[in-house]
Amino acid sequence: MYTFGLPLIRRIVQNRDLRFNRSGEGRPSPRDTPPVPPSTRWWARLPRSRRAPSATGTDSPDSAAVGMNAIEWTFWLSLAGVGYIYAGYPLAVWTLGRLKGRSPSRGEWTGPLSIVVAACNEAHRLPAKLDSLFASDAADRIREVLIGSDGSDDDTPRVVASYPDRRVQLVSFARRRGKAAVLNDLVPQCQSDVVVLTDARQLLEPTALSRLTANFADPSVGVVSGELMLRTSQTDTTAARGMGAYWTYEKIIRKSESRFRGVPGATGALYAIRRELFRPIPEETLLDDVVIPMQAVEQGARCLLEPGAIAWDIPSQSTAQESIRKRRTIAGAAQLIVRQPRWLLPWRNPLWWEYVSHKLARLASPLLLVVLLAANALLLAGETGLPPVVYAVLLAAQAVLYLAALTGWGLSRRGHCAPLVGTALMFVALNLTTVLALWDAVRGRFHAAWQRAA
Repeated sequence: MYTFGLPLIRRIVQNRDLRFNRSGEGRPSPRDTPPVPPSTRWWARLPRSRRAPSATGTDSPDSAAVGMNAIEWTFWLSLAGVGYIYAGYPLAVWTLGRLKGRSPSRGEWTGPLSIVVAACNEAHRLPAKLDSLFASDAADRIREVLIGSDGSDDDTPRVVASYPDRRVQLVSFARRRGKAAVLNDLVPQCQSDVVVLTDARQLLEPTALSRLTANFADPSVGVVSGELMLRTSQTDTTAARGMGAYWTYEKIIRKSESRFRGVPGATGALYAIRRELFRPIPEETLLDDVVIPMQAVEQGARCLLEPGAIAWDIPSQSTAQESIRKRRTIAGAAQLIVRQPRWLLPWRNPLWWEYVSHKLARLASPLLLVVLLAANALLLAGETGLPPVVYAVLLAAQAVLYLAALTGWGLSRRGHCAPLVGTALMFVALNLTTVLALWDAVRGRFHAAWQRAA
């Protein structure tokens, strides 16, 4: 027992002395440990983009390193924002429409229809418009066509009076107030349960009205939008081709939204609403085709897009023409934030995600693009956590985009057509128009009356 226990006790004491350094020999105590060299501190192990040499020659975090890291974050967040607006949201709503889509119970609508056309100095277009309405396969169900003349000073009264079908009625307003005011006055006067709202400029396919109203066989459907199609020709300019590509992209998004839950708005050229869901809108409203359908959505109804209900239009042949139209539309989107703030609340807006992502997020696109370009240039000149070639390629891609847009603008001014650069031209032009529209919104320049674009 003695021979076994004594060596064990000595071994325990020696280990204790080494651990606490009581004997002065063995491993040093923590109090005697030298400071950690600067080269082994935590910031020395971070990527080079997060640190920079200090004035004394040792590595430490400083303002330059933090600034470069902030620029990287800004760049990637801006890129993510642009990507979500133009690719992420469209892809997400398309996927949800495929996976969780709800198709309406379509059937033949045999009820009467009221047609409302708000017009200002459209005498030269009204005969063809009325002909397209009465050439419809649902012409026998049209009870009335109300032409709201919004302060017209052309031959509108004579054109309407001379039209052979007595269902066409003229309602004249001496003062030009805008489309919203005309709709507020005419829709309550309609005698049918379903009211079709359409513009004078676009002609309708013969099956447009029947396909539009077939969706009302489903009682959950309150608003149905038609599909605007742009006529193309061999003489179209680069701007016109770019507008066609943009509108094709836009309709893909709207069809996906319609398949999923609903569209936060309609095509102003042609849409129908149950009269009982119509609510008057502010007279200064720019986007009646958003506010009227969204008020119906607030009441629990669905707003859908009917792809077969086609209204034909001619695309703008120059960016200047299209800028007039889009500037008003984009200013109207900014107006929604001020005049309809409740739709920014998810619990008040059944289509909050679609409304914010589709109608409002694009207002931030110009700022994101500018920040993206500036941050990219700064990152190319400084040290980053990624290889410089990554930022060089991304900057080159942006340069190609803007160079293609500039080339398309030059070709369009000369009347030439170059489809490959037309999309880039329209993308840049729409973002420039957004800046101008937001400036209009800041100054309160909301004009409800139409400004002729073509």
